[in-house]
Amino acid sequence: MPGQPRVVLLRPLITSPLIEVGEFSYYDDPDDPTAFQTRNVLYHYGPERLVIGKFCALGEGVRFIMNGANHRMDGPSTFPFPIMGGSWAEHFDLITGLPGRGDTVVGNDVWFGYRAMVMPGVRIGHGAIIASGSVVVDDVPDYGIVGGNPARLLRRRHSEQDILRLLKLAWWDWPSAHITAHLRTIMSGSIDDLEAAAPTDR
Repeated sequence: MPGQPRVVLLRPLITSPLIEVGEFSYYDDPDDPTAFQTRNVLYHYGPERLVIGKFCALGEGVRFIMNGANHRMDGPSTFPFPIMGGSWAEHFDLITGLPGRGDTVVGNDVWFGYRAMVMPGVRIGHGAIIASGSVVVDDVPDYGIVGGNPARLLRRRHSEQDILRLLKLAWWDWPSAHITAHLRTIMSGSIDDLEAAAPTDR
């Protein structure tokens, strides 16, 4: 981004077919933000996908742990002997096909604080806020604010009725020119203001 070498839009940088990122979602890191795919999406051997929506803000050190990090837990040891090779490699079937939690899916307009961590198969709703240092092990509702390890729901950003109104408006799907024209309303207006600004063809 202009004048912000530590901030990158993620969508143009993603090459993995297992990762999808929506428009305008960004990552902020003073070290190497362009390495997000390899440094921040860990143990991603597939087939599970990571899907991140539009207009998401990812703070420094946000990590997504994928299902490839799983170890067997049904025997006496969790150690993955076959990956060490040698004669142990003939038992590779013991570490393949482990149960997974499915795709990790992040909605639109989600804000991740510094060094938040998301565990495999979690679904994070639209408009959610993930506090710094959180370890997200369960799904997060739309417009929920979570924090802690394990992360728990602290509160919702809006009432249930207003959340339904916001989801219906889905401003992140508006045409870019319309978003630009109503930026002040999207950032600081009321939900009534947002409804009044919505495109008439919706």
